[in-house]
Amino acid sequence: MRGVVQGVGFRPYVHRLATRCGLAGFVSNEGDTVVVEVEGLEAAVEAFAVALTAEAPPLARIDSVASERLPAVGERDFVVARSRAGRSALVPPDVATCDACLAELFDPSDRRYRYPFLNCTDCGPRFTIVVGTPYDRPLTTMAGFELCADCRREYEDPSDRRFHAEPIACPACGPRLSVPLEEAVRVLLEGGIVAVKGIGGYHLACDATSSPAVERLRERKRREEKPLAVLTAEPELLAAVSDDERALLRSPARPIVLVPRRADAAVVEEVAPGSPWLGVMLPYSPLHHLLCVDTGRPLVLTSGNLTDEPIAFDDEDACARLGRIADLVLSHNRPIHRRCEDSVWRAGFPIRRSRGYVPGAVALPLTAQRPIVAVGAELKSTFCVARGRDAFLSAHLGDLTSEEAYRAFRTDLRLYLEMLGVEPELVACDLHPDYLSTRWAWEQGLPVEEVQHHHAHAAACLAEHGETGPALAIVLDGTGFGTDGTIWGGELLRCDLRSFERVAHLEPVPLPGGDAAVREPWRVAAAYLERAGRPVPWQRWAEVRQTLALNAPLSSGAGRLFDAVSALLRVRERVTYEAQAAIELEHLAGDTEAEPYPCTVTPARDCAPRATLVVRGSDLVAAAHDDLRAGREPSQIAAAFHEGLAAAFAEACARVGGATTAVLSGGCFQNLRLLDATRRRLERHGFRVLSHSLVPPNDAGVSYGQATVAAARLASCA
Repeated sequence: MRGVVQGVGFRPYVHRLATRCGLAGFVSNEGDTVVVEVEGLEAAVEAFAVALTAEAPPLARIDSVASERLPAVGERDFVVARSRAGRSALVPPDVATCDACLAELFDPSDRRYRYPFLNCTDCGPRFTIVVGTPYDRPLTTMAGFELCADCRREYEDPSDRRFHAEPIACPACGPRLSVPLEEAVRVLLEGGIVAVKGIGGYHLACDATSSPAVERLRERKRREEKPLAVLTAEPELLAAVSDDERALLRSPARPIVLVPRRADAAVVEEVAPGSPWLGVMLPYSPLHHLLCVDTGRPLVLTSGNLTDEPIAFDDEDACARLGRIADLVLSHNRPIHRRCEDSVWRAGFPIRRSRGYVPGAVALPLTAQRPIVAVGAELKSTFCVARGRDAFLSAHLGDLTSEEAYRAFRTDLRLYLEMLGVEPELVACDLHPDYLSTRWAWEQGLPVEEVQHHHAHAAACLAEHGETGPALAIVLDGTGFGTDGTIWGGELLRCDLRSFERVAHLEPVPLPGGDAAVREPWRVAAAYLERAGRPVPWQRWAEVRQTLALNAPLSSGAGRLFDAVSALLRVRERVTYEAQAAIELEHLAGDTEAEPYPCTVTPARDCAPRATLVVRGSDLVAAAHDDLRAGREPSQIAAAFHEGLAAAFAEACARVGGATTAVLSGGCFQNLRLLDATRRRLERHGFRVLSHSLVPPNDAGVSYGQATVAAARLASCA
C-alpha cells in the first residue's frame, strides 16, 4: 500500500486487525509504502483484505494497493517489523489534539495531567518535527528526548494507541516549558503580550476582551487595522457558526475560519475593526487548550512576526524578533524543524493553506513526467513541488520582498526536496522579470517554463477539479505581468492547461504614482473619474493632479477598480494592508439587494486579427458617482457595483463562447458577494462554473497552477 501511511497509526492498526482476524505475519514501513504479509485461513485473509482499507485510520491516505499470493511459511505470530528504506515517504500534516488525549490532559489521575506536550498516533506534531524519512523517532526533533520506562512500554506495545507515536513524551522524559504556565496566564490576564511557541512557529497572544492590550499588540507588531485571529474553545459565543464551519473548526487541521461576528461577542472592536467577520480558531495543541482553560477568555493569537515577515520558529530568532513585542516569551525545548503558519478558510475555500494541510498532496490532473519546482508569485508566496501525479504546496511564506521571507523560500524548498527525495529537472515561474522567485528560477541552471500569472490562476482552478479544459476563465486580481509587458488583473481567458488566449479584459487605466496608487486608492479613483468624464474632487485629492500624467503605468487590474469605488464612496482612501479597500467595500455591500449598474462590453480598437472585448469599468465608476451625488445609499451603490461587474463579465463569457465551462479565480474571488453574483449570472447563461475549494484563489495558489501548466506542456512535447 502506498500513500500517507507513516505517522498516522497505520502499523498498529494493521497489527490489531490481523490479531482480530487470527492471522500471522508482519507489517513494515518501506518509505511511502506499507508492506503487509499475512497467512491463515483463506476466509480470514479475505476478511482482512476487505477491512484493511475500509477501516484505515482517519489520518491515513491510501493511494494504491497491490497484492500477490505467496506460499505459507508457517508463521505463528503477527509482528511489527523494523522500517526499511524506500522511496521517500509522504509525511503527514500536524494535527490537533484528539479527544482521548484531551481527556487525559484534564484528568488529575492521569500521569500526563496538564502536560503541554502529550500526543498519540492520532494527533500531535508531524510535519514540523520531521528531519528525515522514514518517519521514526530518531529522524524527528524528539530524538534528543530519551524515553522513560513508562513511555517506552507504550511505544513498543502494538495494542497501545501510542505504539510508535514518534513524538511520545511525558513530564518525566519529554519537553518542558521555558517558564511556568501560570506566569504566562498572569501576564495575559494583566493585559500583557505573550509570545507562545506552538507547533509550527511562534504566536503573539493577548486578551481579546481588552482594548488596551489589543492596541498595544497592534502598535508593537506594526499591524494597524488588519483583523487578528481569536483563539477560543467556544466559537458559538463569538460568531454565528454554520454546521459546515463548525465541522471545519473542529477538524484535525484546526484552521482559522472567517465567520460572521455576533453583536454580543465578548471581543473588543479593535480585534477586527469595522469588520462583520471574525477569524476564529479552536485550540489545537495541549498548550493552547491549557491557555484557553486557565485564562477563561478568548485570546488574540496572531503570527509571531512583524507584518509581511514569515512566522518566527527558531528560538534564537524568535527572541531577537519578538523580544521587543512580547512582555513574556513562553517557549519550550522541542525544536521546530519546519515553520508552518495557521491555515485560514472562508466559506468553503482556503485563503491560506498551511498548518494541518501541508505537506499533503494536491492531485494533478496529469502526470508530471519530470520533477518540477514551481516558485509562485511574490505576495502570499508559496512554492510547489510536482512529482508524478502529486503536487506538494509549501506552507505560507509571506511577501518575498522581505529578506526573511526570501530566506524562508530557499530554506523551506530545500527541506521539501529532501523530504520528497526529489531532484528538480524543470523550474516553472512567473513572467514578471523582477520577482525574486523568477530571478531564482533563472539562476538554477535548469530548463525554465514561464507561465503568465493569470493563466496560472486559471490552471490552478481547473486542475484542482481534475480537469484540463478548455474553459473560459474569469481571473480578477490586483496585479499580474501581462504578455504585452503591461499590468493585467481583470481578465477573461479562453484556455486549457497548456495555453491561453486573452479574449476580454477590463479597460486599462493609469495608476498615478505607480505603486503609490495601490496604497492610496484615491489616486485610482481620480484616474477612473477622468476616464468616465466625471469631475474629479481636486479639493480632496489635490496631490494626484501632478502625477496623473507622470509615472502612471496602465493597469487592467480589477483590484484597482474596487479601490476606486471604495475611495469614491469614502470607504477607504488609504489602506494599511493589502486589499483593505476592496474588503471594506464588500462589507458595505453586504446582502443589500440592487440591480446591476450598466457596464459596456465592446470590441477593442486594436483587436486584430481576432476580436478582443473590453469591459468598461469606468461605466461602473460613472454610475456610482452619479448615484452618490443623487443621494443614494452607499450600501446600495456598493451592491449595484458588485452586481454590475459580475454581469459584465458573464456577458463577455456569453459573447466570446468556445467553452461551456467557466472558471473563477484570482484574489478578488475571495469576495463572497462577487463570487456568488458571478456564479449566478454565468449559470443563467448555461455555463458550468468551477471555483476553488482545495487551493487558495489568491496568489498562494499560483505555484500549483504553474506546476500544472509546466506538467501539461511537458506531456504535450512527449
